[in-house]
Parts: sequence; C-alpha cells; structure tokens
Amino acid sequence: MKIGFIGLGIMGKPMAVNLLKAGHEIVAFDVNESNVKDVADAGGRAAGTSKEVAEQCMVIITMLPNSPHVKAAVMGEAGVLEGAKAGAVLIDMSSIAPLASQEIGKACAAKGIRMLDAPVSGGEPKAIDGSLSIMVGGDKEVFEEVKDILLVMGASAVHCGSIGAGNTTKLANQVIVALNIAAVSEAFLLASKAGVDPKLVFDAIKGGLAGSTVMNAKAPMIMERNFKPGFKIDLHIKDLGNALETGHGVGAPLPLTAAVMEMLQTLHADGCGQDDHSAIAKYYEKVCGSEIR
Repeated sequence: MKIGFIGLGIMGKPMAVNLLKAGHEIVAFDVNESNVKDVADAGGRAAGTSKEVAEQCMVIITMLPNSPHVKAAVMGEAGVLEGAKAGAVLIDMSSIAPLASQEIGKACAAKGIRMLDAPVSGGEPKAIDGSLSIMVGGDKEVFEEVKDILLVMGASAVHCGSIGAGNTTKLANQVIVALNIAAVSEAFLLASKAGVDPKLVFDAIKGGLAGSTVMNAKAPMIMERNFKPGFKIDLHIKDLGNALETGHGVGAPLPLTAAVMEMLQTLHADGCGQDDHSAIAKYYEKVCGSEIR
C-alpha cells in the first residue's frame, strides 16, 4: 500500500522505515530535508509539502511534536486537507491535546476525510524495533481497516473510543511514566545516601511489586549516567502540560503530575531539556548535592 508519512523525527523516521521494510510504499515529508533524504535512501519517495503527500496517498500518517504542528500540517497552507481525496484516512500518531484531535477530526470530516488519533508509547527503542504500544481514538470500522498497518509499527494497537480517546489514553500513560521515573529516582537516591548500592536495590526489587517496565528501562540509565534521549524532558513537559490542561478542563485533580511538572521545568531551566526523561534523577541530585551511583 502507498502510505504518506509526515514527520520524520526521532520516532517518525524509524516508524516509516519499518513500513518500508514491510513492503509498503512510503511518500514522506518533513521540514528537515535530511530526514526526508534518510527515508528516501531507505526506499521511500520524497515529497515537498504535506499537500503533495496527501495528493498521492489514501492513508496519511502524521507524527509531529505537538498540537500546533499537527494543525498546521493538516489544516494549514499546503496541508493535508488541501490535497487529500474524500475517503482518505488520516492517522495522527502525534501526542497532542485531545481537544485538538477533536478539532482536527471535525475539519477532516467536513472534507470527507476519516481520522484516527493514534499516539504511541515506547520511545525510540520501540519505534526502531516496531514494538510500540498504540492507543487509538476514532471510528471502530476505520481502526479495523488500518489495524494491520498500525501493527507493523507496534506490538499492540487498542481502540479506546471516539476521536480524542487515543490522546486521553496517552496522557494517562505519560502521567504514570513521569511519576514512576520520579519515584525510582527518589527511592534510589535514598538508597545511595544511606550507603546501599542502588544496583543491588534494583536487582532485589525489580521482580517484586515495585518492579515495572519503566524501572527496568530507566534505572540502568540513571545509574550509568546515560541520559541520551529516547524521550526528551522537553517532550514530557509538553505531554504533562496537555495532561494538566485536560485535567483542569474535565475536573480531574492531578497534584502529583503538577509536582513532577515543576521538576521537569527546573531541569529545562538548567539546560537539560534535551536529555532523556530519566534525567528527572538530576533534579533530586541537585537538591541533595550528590549523584545516584
């Protein structure tokens, strides 16, 4: 199948490459021309605008940083809606505000375009190996129509409800991940300051109730001082901002999310915004003046 792919960053590029490996034809666009070249070198076709992508494809995937970028790519000048044919499917795999997904979905429907919001979890490593978790909002029949495409990029794809439900689910995911990393950092700093090797603590508790996928992925990075981004602090700030805004809108209190958001904002101010979100540990280290090792 010919699939359009708009947004070829840390996540989008390997996702597009996995679609190529599965035998799909990819028409790709990104504002960064070197990213487009990388996908073209892997066998894809380059396009000059989002409109040009949509003119050639009945399935278009967007994977962009935040709500304004998706709105511009879809609804803006030379955007998807200027080129897409009635009946086409837009799969927005970006992590954006649920209300923005609903707004974009209405604009698509007015043009006869069917839309799903399908954000992902797993970061760069799972984007590379095609094992992302994909949470989807939109019409169930459209989801079933494109599910096989989604499962090229992910190990699971779950329909969560109407448009916006995918991104609501992703916000819940991001709250849990951020708070989990903060808890791991806090606990391992306690161990380190008390003179107990954090690696031994990790080995002792990872198989028990405190164990988690998040701890398994992030604790070794913290102890090895490896903050190369799989998912950046600045992107998690964006997600928690959307979570807090949505929480305020629906009347859901998020006090722990707000506390971790302040940690992330402090790290951003300290120049750590491009670090992996495991660098939440640096906040605790700054407060107490010693490293987790």
